Amino acid sequence: MVEPCTMQSPHRATSRPIAASTPAETRIYAVGDIHGRADLLMETFARIDDDLRRRPVAYAVEVYLGDYIDRGPHSSTVIDALAVRMIRNGAICLRGNHEALMERFLRSEIDFEPWQQLGAAQTFASYGIELRKGDTSTALRRLLHIVLPPTHELFLQCLKDSYCCGDFFFAHAGVRPGVAIERQNANDLIWIRSEFLDSDHDHGKFIVHGHTPVPHPDIRHNRINIDTGAWKTGTLTCAAIEGTAILIL
Repeated sequence: MVEPCTMQSPHRATSRPIAASTPAETRIYAVGDIHGRADLLMETFARIDDDLRRRPVAYAVEVYLGDYIDRGPHSSTVIDALAVRMIRNGAICLRGNHEALMERFLRSEIDFEPWQQLGAAQTFASYGIELRKGDTSTALRRLLHIVLPPTHELFLQCLKDSYCCGDFFFAHAGVRPGVAIERQNANDLIWIRSEFLDSDHDHGKFIVHGHTPVPHPDIRHNRINIDTGAWKTGTLTCAAIEGTAILIL
């Protein structure tokens, strides 16, 4: 029997059933796009820890949906905190399109401009690099390699494109409709928008994603979007998924 999906948030409370379930005695904490808001991330850690104290469960996993950097003021601090969470709590950190741009820039696969257009200046500032007129991509790449801690390089190498647990599939942006989950393209998982967002297709799994900001958690019969634009709105969404219920902490 499918139980109701209970949604609670400062913006709106709603309840809808979903035909998906986690394995028994398993709770998943999924966290939306952070974008340099270390303050909100610390508050989210506290909410997760408090929820686990109040509602112990045999197996708990934290899944962070990507876009940890850019736009907000403290990208470097966010990576520091998530790297610790990954070690201490076994957190799963997915790759967002912003991390993908950073990785491609560091590998000399793109110039600085494509990344700059999406908020890279704030990330550079968080590492103590002030952008100046006339800076070349080569010079900026060299500076970033110098200041990037080895733990941050390792963190980027540990990012995953997706995560699956029970009937739930986690990806930063979504999936391509009509393509089997096991055949999804990594580029789609971190970049796709309208083809996925406009689809009523049964993807074979219930998709938990971010990437496209919404004013409140947006739940559909086949997916939930928990990117609530934290860097601008001050609301970082964490969804606790257990059995067939989704609770917004």
